[in-house]
Amino acid sequence: MQYQYPHLCAPITIAGVTFRNRMFSAPMGGTDITNDGCIGPKSTAFYELRAKGGVAAVTVSECMVHPATDGSHAYHLDESILNSLAAATYTADAIRRHGAMPSLELSHSGMYAGTYMTDKTKQHAMHQWGPSDTTRPDGVPVKALSKEQIDDIVKAYGHVAGLAKRAGFEMIMIHGGHGWLINQFFSPYFNHRTDEYGGSLENRCRFAIEVLQSVREAVGPRFPIEFRMSGSELFEGGYDLEEGCRIAEQIEPYIDLLHVSAGTYQRGFGDTHPSMFKEHGCNVYLAAEIKKHVKVPVATIGGLNDPAQMEEIIASGKADIVYMARALLADPFLPNKVMANRGDEIVRCLRCFTCMAERAATSTRRCTVNPLIGRELEGDTIYPAPEKKKVLVAGGGPGGLYAACTAARRGHRVILCEKDSALGGILKSEQALPFKQEMYQLAGTYAAMARKAGVEIRLNTAVTPELVEAEAPDALIIAVGSAPLVPPIPGLDGDNVVIVNNYYKEKDKVTDDVVVFGGGLAGCECAIHLGMEGKRVHLVEIRDALAPDANVRHRPLLLKEIDKYVTVHTGCKGLEVRPDGILCETTDGEQVLVPGTSVICALGQRSRTADVEALRGTAPFVRIIGDAARVSTITNAVYWGYHAALDIGTGC
Repeated sequence: MQYQYPHLCAPITIAGVTFRNRMFSAPMGGTDITNDGCIGPKSTAFYELRAKGGVAAVTVSECMVHPATDGSHAYHLDESILNSLAAATYTADAIRRHGAMPSLELSHSGMYAGTYMTDKTKQHAMHQWGPSDTTRPDGVPVKALSKEQIDDIVKAYGHVAGLAKRAGFEMIMIHGGHGWLINQFFSPYFNHRTDEYGGSLENRCRFAIEVLQSVREAVGPRFPIEFRMSGSELFEGGYDLEEGCRIAEQIEPYIDLLHVSAGTYQRGFGDTHPSMFKEHGCNVYLAAEIKKHVKVPVATIGGLNDPAQMEEIIASGKADIVYMARALLADPFLPNKVMANRGDEIVRCLRCFTCMAERAATSTRRCTVNPLIGRELEGDTIYPAPEKKKVLVAGGGPGGLYAACTAARRGHRVILCEKDSALGGILKSEQALPFKQEMYQLAGTYAAMARKAGVEIRLNTAVTPELVEAEAPDALIIAVGSAPLVPPIPGLDGDNVVIVNNYYKEKDKVTDDVVVFGGGLAGCECAIHLGMEGKRVHLVEIRDALAPDANVRHRPLLLKEIDKYVTVHTGCKGLEVRPDGILCETTDGEQVLVPGTSVICALGQRSRTADVEALRGTAPFVRIIGDAARVSTITNAVYWGYHAALDIGTGC
C-alpha cells in the first residue's frame, strides 16, 4: 500500500518490540480509580478505545510507586491490594488484543503529593516529601527525603515495574518530567541538597539513574524502558534546554526511548498542555535539539493533531515518534484513518480543555467533539436500527450535524435542513479567529461525515410546521440553536456596532479602537484576537469576573491572554453606546466613558424558543437538542444529538 504519510505509518522496533506505526497514545488519567488505587472498568474501556483506534502504544497514566510518601496520581500496583494486579492485567490485555503495545507510566509526585488524590480525606493530612526542605507556594511544608527513603523509593520503582511486566505490560514509561519527583531532583530550582543527590548535574541525575537501574533489573533485557522528561522547565530558575540536553546524555545509557515534553505542571500548565493560543507542535523544538545529543529514539508531544505536521516531524528527523493525548480523545481512530489514507476524515481536537476540566470538576471524562469519551462502556459501535425511519433534522450546527450523521449510520433516511446558505451554525463565527480554526473546521468535518453516511442536506431551507407536515417524518430533531442577545440599550443598533456572531462577515467595519461589550467566553476570545491584531481593545463587563462560563482549565490561560492584550473594565454597566465608546456606570454609581470607535456586542445568546414551540409536537418522535433546548456548550449539543439519534426507533 502507498501511504500518504509513509514515515508516520512506518513501524519501529525498540528493544526487540515492534510497534506498528509512529503514533503513540500519551498518558491520560482514568476516572473510576478506586480509593485503594485499582484501575476501574471505565478506565480500562477508556484505554482500550485508543488501542482499537490504531495507535502503536497506549500508555496507562501515572501509577504511584510508593504510597507511603506519595498520594497523588492514584493508580497503585500492589499485590497486597485485592484486585490491583487483576485490574492491571485486564487493562493490559484490553490494549494488547487490538495490536497496540500496553505501557504503564510509573511516577512519584514528590513535593506535590496529595494534590490530585481520589481520597480527599487524606489530601492535606499526609506529609509532603521532596529533594529538599522547603515550603510550597500554597504554604504546605515539604520535607527532604532521607537517603533511606530514597533507597526505598528506588526499590519500589523496580518492584512495581516487575509487577507491570507480570500483568502483561510490554513497556514501562518512567515519568521524569512535569515537575514531579524525578524532575524535582533534576531541577536546580527544587534541588538544594548538598549530598550525592544534589549540586552538580551528575549528582542531580543520580536518583533518576538509580531508578532506571532498578527498573531494568526487574524487567530484564529486551523490554523497552521509556523515560519522559521536560526538555526545559521553561521558567526562571529551572533548567533550560542546554541543561536538558546534558540530562538526556546522562540517562541515555539506561533507556530505550526518550520522550521529550516541556515545562512543569504546577508552574506552566499551558506549556505542558499547549492551549489553543499556542502553535501546534510548539514544544517539538525541544525534542529536535535533544535528538542531536542522543542515539536512542526520541518521541515528541505537544498539541499535535495534524498528520501532515506529524509526518514532517518524523521525515525531517526532529523526532522518531509522535505522542498524542487530547487528539485521540477527539478522534480515537485518527491512526487508523492515517494508515488508510483517510486523513481528511479526522475530527480535530479543539484544545478547549473540556476533557481535563470535566475530570477536575466531576471526576468523569467528556470531549466536546466526541460523545463516546468517558462513556466507552456504553459501547462505541453504532448498530443498525431495528426499524428504519424517516428523520428530519432542523438545523445544521454541530448538534444537528452529529445527530443526522448518527441517525444515517443507523440506517434511517435522514434529511437535514439549514435555513442559512452554509452549515455550521454558531461555529461559522469562529472562522475569523485564527486560534479557533479547528472549531470552525469542525462543521466541515461533521458535514462530510453526514454526507458520507447518506444524509440529504438542504440549505436555505427553514423547517416550518408546513414543511414537517409535507415531509411527514417519523422523527424530528430540533437543533435550531440560539440567537444573539441584544438588549434595548440606546445606540446598540448603531452603525459602529458589530454583533460578535457576525464579526467574521463584518470585520472590515472594525476600527483600531474597539470596545468589546460583554466579558463572557465569546467576548473575551474576540477581544484577545483583536488585541493580537494590534488593535487597542477595551472590554466592558457588568460582573466582577470575566468568562465565568469558561472551564476551569481554559479560563486561567484565557485570562493570561487578556492581561497581554486587553484593558478590562469589570463592574461596569453599559448605559449607552456612542460613536466614541460606551457610557458606563460603575458599582460606585460613577458614569465613565470607555473609549472606542467600534463596539463588539457579545452579551450572550438565547434559545430560539419561538421556533422550537412552533415545531413541538409535529412528529411522532421529537427531540430538542443543543442551544435550542438550553444555551450551553458544543459539548452538550453533540452529546444530546448523538443520543437523540440512538433513541430513534428503539422500543418498537
